[in-house]
Amino acid sequence: MPSEVPGPHGGPRREFLKQIGALPVAAAAVPCVGALGAAPAAQAALPQIKLGPHSVSRLIVGANCFNAGSHLSTFVNREMKAYYTPEQILKTLRRCQEVGINAWQSGCGNLPLYRRFLDEGGKMHFLSIECDNPQVIQTLKDGGCIGIAHHGERTDSLFKNKRLDFAHDYLKRIRDAGLLVGVSTHMPDVVDYVESKGWDVDYYMTCVYERHRSAEALKQLLGYVPLPVGEVYLREDPPRMYRAMRATKRPCLAFKILAAGRLSDHPAWVDMAFRETFAGIKPTDGVIVGFYDRYSDQPAECAELVRRYGTPKA
Repeated sequence: MPSEVPGPHGGPRREFLKQIGALPVAAAAVPCVGALGAAPAAQAALPQIKLGPHSVSRLIVGANCFNAGSHLSTFVNREMKAYYTPEQILKTLRRCQEVGINAWQSGCGNLPLYRRFLDEGGKMHFLSIECDNPQVIQTLKDGGCIGIAHHGERTDSLFKNKRLDFAHDYLKRIRDAGLLVGVSTHMPDVVDYVESKGWDVDYYMTCVYERHRSAEALKQLLGYVPLPVGEVYLREDPPRMYRAMRATKRPCLAFKILAAGRLSDHPAWVDMAFRETFAGIKPTDGVIVGFYDRYSDQPAECAELVRRYGTPKA
């Protein structure tokens, strides 16, 4: 078990390029790669949490792999886009349902596909994230969505510019529509701020890595600026977010627990990430994980890890 978060560049360039085509990743969450091998179709029930009146599995399927958002490279994005046709997304969602996952976190753009999933016999809750767009609220409600979270990228941008209160009106519109109200963020300080203001929210979506620090912030924190400057994942970040999650009584949905695929190369790293996540969060919290199941049965693999580490002790 490594004591530090490993990087994807430990081997020779040729070997890395060979592996990257098969590397699964996610954005609102990340996948497991060959964590436990093939799993049988029949699975035990997953532990569940409450989101408002709804019982939701502690493992929720994300959408960034479906949407070709790898947070790794344009090459991986293209692989995901080629693989995840609408038919394949539906197939993966059906497999998720088979292993006990009963919620999909996505956006309004995938609502027609969600409706098709339901029309074809699927049973799953739908959670959305949106950027201050009041026009989609009723559309999402009519489509069966149970909750909308203010989009994390937008949330964090407003917070950094001392304008987060601008999002409060949008959250009120979600409440007025009768949907669950969420706030998504990559920053523990945002959770603390919303809690201090006493906003009427039902849940948080909490990225465990603060991945979008500026070059100036990274230099101040690390003493240097890594290349490429883009997304930097620090081992010290998850414990910070776990503290913020434990400090609120509201349920939180942790995402990017595998550092957007960077911990997906080895089963031991995947196991470590799930174990540390569930040890750090509340029993009323869950995780969002995106699946790229082209090479292994990731829904079943990750469901088994959630049963192992996320089942409350008797």
